[in-house]
Amino acid sequence: MARDLVRGGHAVDFVRYRESGIPHLPPGPLLLCLSDPVMLAAARALTRAGRNFLGPAAAVMERCYDKYEAYGLAATHGITCPATALAAEARALAFPLVVKPRAGSDSIGVRVLRNGPIPPSIQSGEFIAQERIRGQELTVGIIRQQAGLPLCILLPEGTPYSFARKYLLRPAREVVTDGALAERARTTALGIARLFAINWAARVDFIYESRSDRLFFLECDAAPLVGSGSAFAASLAAAGVTRAEQFRLLLDEAAYASRSTRRL
Repeated sequence: MARDLVRGGHAVDFVRYRESGIPHLPPGPLLLCLSDPVMLAAARALTRAGRNFLGPAAAVMERCYDKYEAYGLAATHGITCPATALAAEARALAFPLVVKPRAGSDSIGVRVLRNGPIPPSIQSGEFIAQERIRGQELTVGIIRQQAGLPLCILLPEGTPYSFARKYLLRPAREVVTDGALAERARTTALGIARLFAINWAARVDFIYESRSDRLFFLECDAAPLVGSGSAFAASLAAAGVTRAEQFRLLLDEAAYASRSTRRL
């Protein structure tokens, strides 16, 4: 990301984030590039301190990263979601099931249970269980209420799009060529971004079940990777949003005309 910024003509300084150091942070725009748990803590602390920053609002991250509440909110507004329950209350769900931590993002801690019962260690309010949907994994980049084109992640149906596959062993991806499906995914992603009040950037993930022609909402990542090699950047580029325009929107250059960015 820093290399991208420098190539775009921005001066970049690195600042190590410590909550105790917030009063001593240098002036100028702060771009938050932190792991999700630290990102949320930093957003909360910077907000309390009245310090502006570039990145997701703390309230947005809290809304998106409580998966149980996020699925409930989406389903209440007519968005198709996998059947979901707290792991301790999932008796009505049929196996196989997908279980995951209630809090978090990026598919960390996701596992497939082909048979029951759910292990006692995760039968708590800290985990959720969902019906397992087999289909194509799709992702859409969102930036300030502007959507990219959906990308299809080229994994065999039923293969979980895990953290390792998202960020370490990345599978190939391609723009969805079915125009009607692409428009459905794009429109639904924008609706989810509005519903969750996305204020900066996000990546919305779906799984498309071809046999039922249903598009299931999986996750809204309110703090996605936004570098040039990310699915977020590729989705927007496929929709004609150039990298320069992505930077303009990410950095809100109208507000920060100095073109100097400090990266936490």
